[in-house]
Amino acid sequence: MTAKPNKIYKILTSEQWKSLQSAGFFEGAPIDLEDGYIHFSTAAQLKETVSKHFKNQSDLILVSVNTDRLGDELKYEPSRGCDLFPHLYSKLDQSAIIAATVLQEDGTGGHIIPENLYA
Repeated sequence: MTAKPNKIYKILTSEQWKSLQSAGFFEGAPIDLEDGYIHFSTAAQLKETVSKHFKNQSDLILVSVNTDRLGDELKYEPSRGCDLFPHLYSKLDQSAIIAATVLQEDGTGGHIIPENLYA
């Protein structure tokens, strides 16, 4: 990855989203807390992330985050298939969130990724 994207994405449960809104920040899902950083995906990585980690789950919120607001705590590190994934080594402050969208289910256990992410 040569140019870093200005938006990255996090999938939250509706409970995690409500907690973030109430607290003003998000410290991470259980896997994030276990790994020591918050996992994100770029637009190009999102479809596979949703399919691999969120199949057959409902009430999911897709959160769009402005990378410029995350500072030096955002790192791009090799992960699935040696692709560079964004990892945040701090809490996610609500002020970095630029949009939140309910992920629609596709009727097969999967989800429909909004096409406007790629614009």
